[in-house]
Amino acid sequence: MDDYVNKEVVEIDKVIEGNQNGAMRRVTTETHPSAPDGSGRRLYGMVAVGFGMLCVLQVALNISLRLVSDSLTEERDQLPASYNDLIIERDQLDKEKEYTVGKCSNPGWNKFESCWYFVSSETKTWSESRQDCMERGADLMIVNSREKQRFLFALNKRAWIGLTDRETEGSWKWVDGTPLVTRYWTIDQPNNGGSVSTFPGEDCAVLRKGQDQPENTWNYINCAVKSICICELCNNNLL
Repeated sequence: MDDYVNKEVVEIDKVIEGNQNGAMRRVTTETHPSAPDGSGRRLYGMVAVGFGMLCVLQVALNISLRLVSDSLTEERDQLPASYNDLIIERDQLDKEKEYTVGKCSNPGWNKFESCWYFVSSETKTWSESRQDCMERGADLMIVNSREKQRFLFALNKRAWIGLTDRETEGSWKWVDGTPLVTRYWTIDQPNNGGSVSTFPGEDCAVLRKGQDQPENTWNYINCAVKSICICELCNNNLL
């Protein structure tokens, strides 16, 4: 009987000891979880990389929004200047329209390139001719290109142009004050190829008609001689 009791006691002790060991193992497992395996580490890495990319995208978005904002601010600041330029351009177009309509309604004016020309029918001195042109809102013609010279040649007129050396003998200037650069004198003018008039008062340039060389049609004569003239009015005179 005693042996039986002792055996039971031993069995009970084993059960109790086994339960205690199991409890200890559970406590240890709960207190010290095992480190993540390889798949867990990869997951953490992917999360970190994704977060980093989001940060980079946010910075790029902020920079783009700042650039757009600066550009819009600059365009806004330029609007008043652009508006003023449009007003000036509109007024200029209105002037040119009025100018063109006015000249087209007058059969005495002819257009060449960007300018209008009037050939007078009444003979006057050089000074009187210039005054007549100025009263028409124009001035005696300035010939500063080969195209203009050929245009004059086609007119085949003996007429005053806006060239004189009355201010300083031998220093030829146009009526706008610019010096003579390109010359279209006849072969023996002025003064047989020189620059100084032979006779007093020969200080004004006139076209000679009947010439056969388009670029040799100028002559200088006494400014008191009466002749017709050619008036010139260009768009830039409207400014």
